[in-house]
Amino acid sequence: MTTNFFDISDNPRVLVLEQNNATQDSLCDVLNDEGFITTAANAKNARDLLKQDAYELIILDRKTKGLNCFDLCRELRMNNIQSIILIINDENVESDCVLGLEVGADDYLVKPFGNREFVARCRAMLRRHPLSRSLLDKFECCDLELIPEECRATRGGKDLKLSPKEYKLLELFIQNPKRVWSRDDLIDQIWGVDYIGDRKTVDVHIRWLREKIEANPSDPTKLSTVRGFGYRFC
Repeated sequence: MTTNFFDISDNPRVLVLEQNNATQDSLCDVLNDEGFITTAANAKNARDLLKQDAYELIILDRKTKGLNCFDLCRELRMNNIQSIILIINDENVESDCVLGLEVGADDYLVKPFGNREFVARCRAMLRRHPLSRSLLDKFECCDLELIPEECRATRGGKDLKLSPKEYKLLELFIQNPKRVWSRDDLIDQIWGVDYIGDRKTVDVHIRWLREKIEANPSDPTKLSTVRGFGYRFC
C-alpha cells in the first residue's frame, strides 16, 4: 500500500467491506443513489483493491471473517493512507469502539442504523476531511511543520503519519497557539456539531497525537492539559 493524497470529489469513491452480502449490497445501493461510487470488497480482495486505487472512504465491518478490521485499519494508517475509515458493528461494545478509534478509524457506527443517518455520517466525514478544505499556507511551531497543500506534517523534518482526525487537530492547534480548547469545542470543530458519539473520542485522539508530536507523551510540553478546562497547544 502506498501513501494516497487526493481531493474530495463530488462523487466520492467508497470501498465497502461488509460481512453480510445482502447488507453490503444494500449499503452500496444507498450510497450509489446518493452519487457515491462504490466498490464491494471481501476479506480476500480488500488489500489488492486498496493497492490498485485510492478511496475517499473505506467502510469496514467489524465481523468480517478472515480479516481483522482493526489490523487492517492500523496497517492503512502505518502506510499513511489518509482515506476516511468508518467501522460498523452489530454489537455495541465500548472496547471495540475505543480500539477502532485508537488504531485510526474516524468514526464507529453500531447497527441497526437508518439509511439517512448512514449517508449523513458519510457526507459529514467527507465534508470535514482536511483534504476537502481550501489549501492554506505553511505553518510552523516548535519542531513541527504543517504543509496543508500536501496535507502533510513533519516533526524535526521527518514526516508524521497522521490520521485525518489527527491532522485536523494538529492543524487547528497550530493555527490557534495558546488557546484553550474544551472537549466540546474540539468535538464541534473536528467532528461537527451533529456528532452524537462518545465524547471520549477526543481524549483518545489527543493521546494518539501526543505519541507522535511529543518527545515524552506522558509529560507533554507542546499539547498540554489545562485541568478543568481542556487542552492548549504550545
